[in-house]
Amino acid sequence: MSGTEEKITGGVAHLSVSDTTSAPPSNTPGIYVDEVAGSDTAGNGTEAAPYLTPVAALTAHGIDATLLVRKAAGEEYAAIGGTALKRAKKGVELNEKKAKKAEEQRVRQEKEAAEGKAKDEKRIEESKKIVLTEDSTLPAASKIYKLADFRTKRVRVSGWVHRLRQQKELTFIVLRDGTGYLQCILSGILSQTYDALVLATEASVEIFGVIQEVPEGKTAPGGHELVADHWRVLGAAPGGDDAYTNKLNAESEGPVVADNRHLVIRGEIASAVLQVRAGILRSFRKVFDKYTITEVTPPCMVQTQVEGGATLFQFDYYGQVAYLTQSSQLYLETCLPSLGDVYCIQESFRAENSHTRRHLSEYTHLEAELAFITFDDLMTHIEAVICEAVDDLLLDPRMSAFLYQLNPKFKKPSRPFMRLSYKDAIKYLNEHGIKRKDDETEQLVDHVVGDDIAEAAERQMTDQLGVPIFLYGFPKEIKAFYMKKIVGDEGFTESCDLLMPNVGEIVGGSMRIADMQELLEGYKREGIDPAPYYWFTDQRKYGTCEHGGYGLGVERLLAWLTDRFTVRECSLYPRWPGRATP
Repeated sequence: MSGTEEKITGGVAHLSVSDTTSAPPSNTPGIYVDEVAGSDTAGNGTEAAPYLTPVAALTAHGIDATLLVRKAAGEEYAAIGGTALKRAKKGVELNEKKAKKAEEQRVRQEKEAAEGKAKDEKRIEESKKIVLTEDSTLPAASKIYKLADFRTKRVRVSGWVHRLRQQKELTFIVLRDGTGYLQCILSGILSQTYDALVLATEASVEIFGVIQEVPEGKTAPGGHELVADHWRVLGAAPGGDDAYTNKLNAESEGPVVADNRHLVIRGEIASAVLQVRAGILRSFRKVFDKYTITEVTPPCMVQTQVEGGATLFQFDYYGQVAYLTQSSQLYLETCLPSLGDVYCIQESFRAENSHTRRHLSEYTHLEAELAFITFDDLMTHIEAVICEAVDDLLLDPRMSAFLYQLNPKFKKPSRPFMRLSYKDAIKYLNEHGIKRKDDETEQLVDHVVGDDIAEAAERQMTDQLGVPIFLYGFPKEIKAFYMKKIVGDEGFTESCDLLMPNVGEIVGGSMRIADMQELLEGYKREGIDPAPYYWFTDQRKYGTCEHGGYGLGVERLLAWLTDRFTVRECSLYPRWPGRATP
């Protein structure tokens, strides 16, 4: 026979193929390889569980294993070809070399790690022997923001390790004390102490040394750095899982950020917002003082409502029903006859189950009441107070730096502010295709006079116009009982909201009802029992006058100033539905 020669041995027929393909001996089981449906991880070489590749089969069963291969579904298994077998054996050898190399690398890395650990342990043990000697001539402690005046002089500063970079002979610390940031350099033996080796971010330290300008071409906060000659740890901070950088990082969000607000406020952004908050409140107080408007502190526990009973937080006050105040307005009005124009900066509380980016359950309310004014006077005053407070804030270099750090594109609002009547706003919304959702059909429809313009529509209009807007003249049905009606157009009120781009309403104000009978009608319209309000009604009995006032949401103002997406970033510890910690 040519090509194939049949041999009979022990009654069993075997085929010998001349192209080097050979069948397994009868006493050697074949290892199955299915190059379509097999698995190198789950296979065991049986026909029921074949391997996917010859390399895996030879690796598992030895280089001399007999392989039966199927290359396509439905084909019969056949002995592996000689070329394929050589290629598979070469693959096994290559894998063995790789495995050997990986093992050698693992052993080397383990050895290096062990040597490094031993070296570090020795270094730490030796560092414990180092004792720094404190200079007996200690300078007075300095605040970081004042250090430009102390260049070339020796100072002592205390603060927290904001950033840390450690090298073999140098330790770089960016120190934070709440007034600013300072780069400090520990060199030589100062960076070899035990405290230096285990130092972690957020540890509190005290550092002594000379303030020097940074070398040309280098940068550092304030343009200078402290070259230390002595230092000590005041309060250590943990490393490992509890390290500050493991608690919070740039990817942290949601509950992690809220639960760790006490750590978040140590960051540069959050602390800058709080600095601007302090600065703008300070500026408001200066402006109010300029206009001889007196600050008072009304109570937060009350037994009357101001903005509707649906949003009151109720509690038991020694057996009596009481509430957390929605507004200090009513109390401010009582101060007008004794103190003249007054204001307060106080917390207000709204039990409104709202999760929008501009709502809080507790917020800082800047409120003022002014006597003997007109509605036009009121809007002019609000505009002046806000603009002058912003001007004053920007005159402070520290505050200006914080503000532009947060909002580089900030521009002071130009005066006068745009004034847009409620009726004209309805026209604008319809002309520009800004719809409202019908409560019954849930379809988008045009606005009509009488609508309480929704927040989204109001903000869309404001963003389109792109300037501060006094929206004024709201229908009496959607406003509070104490708001004065427009003479000659009694269906509408002398009320206004100040709208800012990207935020929406930041101020709500109105002229207050001066006539007692009209006020009593307001109580009746809203279904309010006037008895608990006797002290408020008496203001119309004992020398009434035309007066008006407003409430400014400090967090909303800050969101506008600092370009924050949500007012939650503008409160020290924000409260919203479901969140009252930490």
